[in-house]
Amino acid sequence: MLRPVAIHCLLSTLLCMWVLCNAQSPSGPPVIQLRLAGEKRKHYEGRVEVFYNGEWGTVCDDDFSITAAQVVCRELGFMNAESWSPSAKYGSGEGHIWLDNLHCTGGEKSLAECHSNGFGVSDCKHSEDVGVVCTQKRIPGFKFIQNQGLTVQVEDVRLRATYSQRKRIPITEGFLEVKYGGKWRQICNEEWTEKNSRVICGMYGFPGEKRFNARPYKLLASRRKKNFWGFSVNCTGNEADLSDCKIGREIKRKGNSTCEQGMPVVVSCVPGRAFAPSVSAGYRKAYRLEQPLVRLRGGAMIGEGRVEVLKNGEWGTVCDDNWNIRAATVVCRELGFGSAKEALTGARLGQGIGPVHMNEVECSGFEKSLTECYFNRDAGCSHEEDAAVRCNIPAMGFNKRLRLNGGRNPYEGRVEVLAEKNGSMVWGTVCSDSWGTMEAMVVCRQLGLGFASHAFQETWYWQGDGSTDAVVMSGVRCSGTELTMDQCLHHGKHILCPKGGGRFAAGVSCTQTAPDLVLSAQAVEQTTYLEDRPMYALQCAHEEHCLSSSADKADPSSYRRLLRFSSQIHNNGQSDFRPRAAHHSWIWHECHRHYHSMEVFTHYDLLTLNGTKVAEGHKASFCLEDTHCDEGIQKRYECANFGAQGITVGCWDTYRHDIDCQWIDITDLKPGDYIFQVVINPNYEVAESDYTNNIMRCRSRYDGQRIWTYNCYIVTPTSGTNDKFRETSHFSMTENTLLDIFFN
Repeated sequence: MLRPVAIHCLLSTLLCMWVLCNAQSPSGPPVIQLRLAGEKRKHYEGRVEVFYNGEWGTVCDDDFSITAAQVVCRELGFMNAESWSPSAKYGSGEGHIWLDNLHCTGGEKSLAECHSNGFGVSDCKHSEDVGVVCTQKRIPGFKFIQNQGLTVQVEDVRLRATYSQRKRIPITEGFLEVKYGGKWRQICNEEWTEKNSRVICGMYGFPGEKRFNARPYKLLASRRKKNFWGFSVNCTGNEADLSDCKIGREIKRKGNSTCEQGMPVVVSCVPGRAFAPSVSAGYRKAYRLEQPLVRLRGGAMIGEGRVEVLKNGEWGTVCDDNWNIRAATVVCRELGFGSAKEALTGARLGQGIGPVHMNEVECSGFEKSLTECYFNRDAGCSHEEDAAVRCNIPAMGFNKRLRLNGGRNPYEGRVEVLAEKNGSMVWGTVCSDSWGTMEAMVVCRQLGLGFASHAFQETWYWQGDGSTDAVVMSGVRCSGTELTMDQCLHHGKHILCPKGGGRFAAGVSCTQTAPDLVLSAQAVEQTTYLEDRPMYALQCAHEEHCLSSSADKADPSSYRRLLRFSSQIHNNGQSDFRPRAAHHSWIWHECHRHYHSMEVFTHYDLLTLNGTKVAEGHKASFCLEDTHCDEGIQKRYECANFGAQGITVGCWDTYRHDIDCQWIDITDLKPGDYIFQVVINPNYEVAESDYTNNIMRCRSRYDGQRIWTYNCYIVTPTSGTNDKFRETSHFSMTENTLLDIFFN
């Protein structure tokens, strides 16, 4: 039997334990907020930071596990965790170390539910701050976080157009509704602001909001049953997504009496230039670019790419130091898109060329141009740190009018389009006459499948539905920049396809990455010289058509004057450059005793100042290999013993000045001033992420005995509605300059 003193002690002990257990929170674990922070990181990775008791702090790596990382990532809205990092990989944090010795089972909804030493109880230093890497895929739905700690998640958000506007593409105006508890609900506009509308428009791919006629919406709202969401929304206007906004005050729901002083929120957006319907007078004031100083390059889809800035007449890149979603959103809106989906770092969309113009960019989010943001001009960055963006674009429904059929995977197949025939919409094939890489590029872009890998003119090995064999589109010619096949030149309703469809229907294969070849202008300028070479020593080159036509009648003892130079070709893209033809179909040249993997790899031309071609040469790729690579990159391609040919990402192939056909035959050239031009991959045999940097030009002066080559540069389009190349006033464009029609 327990004595009274013992009972008293036991009760005291139990009381103390109860107090300790409940001191943390009277109703379960405390409400916390999480964020990812730190140095040199992407948006889905970083140092784990916890907001508790009014202060941000970190988490110690002691006993941390992938299970705890999964809880962190899911609480932040990502589907899962890929990995975690100890020892302050993303830099040391500041303030409290809120959590230590964390043990999670994986089923917790919040990191606060995991077992730990308790908030603020830790023996760690900030050198032990833990970091996580989450999967990029996000949990469906948007999360709003109120200042007081209330967390509300909705399943979806939409713009519900009125009946008269539902057929318009894109939908730019309508009632804003959120899906909550399985039902679509309106938002009361009593506390709604233009800043909120700006965020919504950005999410849906529009650069800004505009005013609208509220009268028809009031009339429509008065006839509809009210079903309001129970909260207001409070955005500052510079958020990239509604999930970044705060929840406003809670609204008391009183059935049809809810929001008595207002009506359901209506949002009206102004579309970017590329998406504004030209037939509607209501879009005359669509967002327009005013002499843009920023452009995107190297992206597969419209609205994505490496960020490049024009400064002092020269395009350059932006360093990824401090690059974030706010700066990326400024770029997207400036170019007529919505807010940014991703701010990409580490040259994720390929490396640029030229100078790095901006570093450590800081934007408020309201700037009209990236050039208005604060930045550091002293870059100290390499192109391995080039920043890029992926922007929100309007839902245009492009992929509903095109499909691939019969392929082994979703990225390949016979191209089939939805077309009108005898008053009804039917699926049919595309004639493969003149079908090439540029047409395939447009197909892959329209379907959201990235870049073209190959264009096929025979597809008998992809058995599709026999009922769709009929050709419904022929004569397709694309520049490569179109958003849809309909925008390419084609025969319209007058189909002309002698080969017919079926086995000769057009096909494509797509890929998420592509190479990007860039010629070193400096290497050409530094290695150019003249050589007089006897005709008898040029027999092999003559067989390969590397001399001008006058050589056909030349005496074997005569001499040819050759403009020689070296070409150093870099692969700055995201995948290796490989010949389109398989090894078994390479062409053997007996005289030189080697294979040609590409019959025309480069064109060499001399042009007059008005663009007339006066001398030309070409180079077949008898050996595509990794001559040199950037530090840390392993060579993969070597031509010795008829090995595999290609150029690895981060490597370059050098054709030396002293090999056959690495010249232009200028025997018949008159003295004067000329343009020396080199075009890589001129026939688009291999798909690249960016064809606009495939041309190099130099100024040349020939006095009959000597030649001077100077001012060599990579030709890049200037911005504006009608892109023309630099110095176009000096010469007209020729066919070998890729027609100057791509990439507006």
